[in-house]
Amino acid sequence: MIVGIGNDLANITRVQAMQAKLPKTVNKILTPAEIAVFEKMAPKRQGEFLAGRFSAKESYSKALGTGIGKHVSFLELEILNDSHGRPYFAKHPLKDECIAHISITHTDHHVATMVVLEKRENR
Repeated sequence: MIVGIGNDLANITRVQAMQAKLPKTVNKILTPAEIAVFEKMAPKRQGEFLAGRFSAKESYSKALGTGIGKHVSFLELEILNDSHGRPYFAKHPLKDECIAHISITHTDHHVATMVVLEKRENR
């Protein structure tokens, strides 16, 4: 059963400008595992990655129905990629109760994300 759907659209240039102005922004949005991936990327790809993770985490919070804040923070959400390059939530607050499906796509200027929270079947 679907318990929440959230989507978000972010401007990559705006996220890159935020990162340039406030370099510690990366540490507020990305977990250590995500930062390890981020640091291996070329600068253009870093901007896409950071904007994508920012947007996807916003989408999760919208699917949860709370937004980013006191109920869920950026660092409680970790998005990695599997061996095929598909993103997945390695960590999220409802991991025991829900499967979090994620989609991330981008153009040169924008990133769009969607998250669907699906209640796990009783085991």
